[in-house]
Amino acid sequence: MTSPSNGSARPSAAPLPTWRHPAFRRGLVEMLEIAPGLAAWGLVAGVAMAKSGLGVPMALFMSLVVFAGSAQLASLPLIAAGAPIWVVWATALCINLRFVVFSTQWRPYFGHLPRRLRLVLGYFTADLNYVVFMRRFPEPKPGPDQLPYFWGGVACNWVSWQVPSIAGIVLADQIPTEWGLAFAGTMALVALMGTMLGSFSTWVAAGVAGAAAVAAYALPLRLNIVIAIAAAVAMGVMLEHLQPRKTPGGAR
Repeated sequence: MTSPSNGSARPSAAPLPTWRHPAFRRGLVEMLEIAPGLAAWGLVAGVAMAKSGLGVPMALFMSLVVFAGSAQLASLPLIAAGAPIWVVWATALCINLRFVVFSTQWRPYFGHLPRRLRLVLGYFTADLNYVVFMRRFPEPKPGPDQLPYFWGGVACNWVSWQVPSIAGIVLADQIPTEWGLAFAGTMALVALMGTMLGSFSTWVAAGVAGAAAVAAYALPLRLNIVIAIAAAVAMGVMLEHLQPRKTPGGAR
């Protein structure tokens, strides 16, 4: 992977490797504060996969190939109960519908890239990478630092998830269930999410998402997650349009 040169100091110099780009390091560092919560959830997912009867090889395959924690945790009870495969697929599809919403937001940044590269980006994309990236680049237009920043963030995310997940699969019998890792991971992620709510509109959108998720909790296939995301996006867009826009001269 390579990145375009910043072109400011030495226009004729070879482009920096992506991992040496300053934006890569920035993306990695900004994801590190979220890594503990991700690691806790990865460990929980690994233990759950190992204890669902999948077997270690299949659990490792699922962790590395599927790489979608919510869908994995939702589909495991169905697999263990012997549910029809279409039910498992439908459940995973419904839970991951949120990435359709995310993809429409990513398009202004990465829509110009080759399709093969966009498919690779899709594999590594995760919820919190989306949140951190949008916080760093709120203007929806391409920029030279965005791709290295993305790779730095997803590298941290992938390692923070896969290493604990594989450890959970391999060491499932040695990890006591009374540790309450799922609750600890959830609380860590909620606390970290709170640090990202920097404006009135984000607080309102988060509140609407929480209320919608609770109100729709009885829906099957965890559709309440999709409804919560759609409600939050709708509220965020509405509040953004209601805000007075700045003119070039500073007047509103």
